[in-house]
Amino acid sequence: MQQDQQGDDTSGPGSPGGPGSPRGSRRPRRRRLFLICGALALALAAGGGVAAYQFDVFNDLGEPVSFGRTDGAKDRAADGSGATAAPRPGTRLPTGPAAKFVRTARLPDGTEIGKTTLKGAKSGFTGDVWVWVPKEYDDPAYARSAFPVLISLPGGRGYPNNYWGTGPGLGLQQAVTDGAKAGRSLPFILVMPVINADTKNHFDGSDIPGQPKMGTWMAEDVPDFAKANFRTFTSRDGWAFMGSSSGGFGALKHVLKHPDRFKAAIASGVDTVPDSPLWKGDRRAMDADNPEKLARRLIETKGPEVYINFQIGTKESGRAQAERFMKEFGRGPVHTRLQVIQDGEHNGKSYVRGMREGSLEWISKVLLAPTPDPLPDTAPKTGATTGPTTGPQKAAETAPAAR
Repeated sequence: MQQDQQGDDTSGPGSPGGPGSPRGSRRPRRRRLFLICGALALALAAGGGVAAYQFDVFNDLGEPVSFGRTDGAKDRAADGSGATAAPRPGTRLPTGPAAKFVRTARLPDGTEIGKTTLKGAKSGFTGDVWVWVPKEYDDPAYARSAFPVLISLPGGRGYPNNYWGTGPGLGLQQAVTDGAKAGRSLPFILVMPVINADTKNHFDGSDIPGQPKMGTWMAEDVPDFAKANFRTFTSRDGWAFMGSSSGGFGALKHVLKHPDRFKAAIASGVDTVPDSPLWKGDRRAMDADNPEKLARRLIETKGPEVYINFQIGTKESGRAQAERFMKEFGRGPVHTRLQVIQDGEHNGKSYVRGMREGSLEWISKVLLAPTPDPLPDTAPKTGATTGPTTGPQKAAETAPAAR
């Protein structure tokens, strides 16, 4: 498997180890106040609020943070009637228990990234998970609606950090924000777990015999965590993966192995067969987590339909392998697409650019979109309808529950 050039070096404002990191000792209060005032003056002189953000003056990283409305059933109806608003059909309210998050980054638009430690009930593995929710999630108009989840997996070591969560400078969150504003992307909830159990091995996102159950962690514990804390869709049509390098392999594999739970994946710079040395040549076990074997089985059983968006940069290897997979398995229920990233390399920034250029839009068209309620002063008085412009035509109300 190619080594992701992004690695785990995401130091920067709001990143562990970088400026604004909550790690390390606290300065004495007076000295800290003096430094903050000086930095604020410097930031304002350099350009006001944006500069202040860049200098990380308003540093509340490491503090507790919560995300939006945790119980949609208790929100008041948007029509102003004062009635208790029931969730829309197809919406699963947070099941609990609620996780405790600490803030790891604050983005310029006011959205935040939080981190928590998850003890996997099914895998037995304990690891960190980062979360980001779009601004729409806390909009009263969407209080009764579910939101689609994009489980985002890194390459590199994949432990103890997930660079999609620790490195907002890569632009994933901003790509979703900009795409949603332009009607080219759904406003995804991003759930960003670690993908390996240590820094020395890669586990192919699988339950390798005798090793931590990283496949169960990502395919069961992490989705259960999202369901416990956020308004999510009951249908698989609201669930997808994305990942780069080894994380892209996991994204591809999980959708093909669990098509009853997940519908789509963006798989960037990936291999299409397992290659961890930890398998120790156990071919039977490897075949159970081999995307090529899983795709063939899905074709033979005629579904469910899945959507795989490969991404490859022109300055990396792997295009021939992706095209071979598409030619051999891109038929029947397995729908495939290739996003070629001009001058793209094997790293996160290149893959985010590919997502902006087409991949986010492609998978958004096959997933469920959140549905807003009309507010009292904007409610249509004719037969006009309101709702998202991106996503499948069928409404969440008609979506079947996931098995």
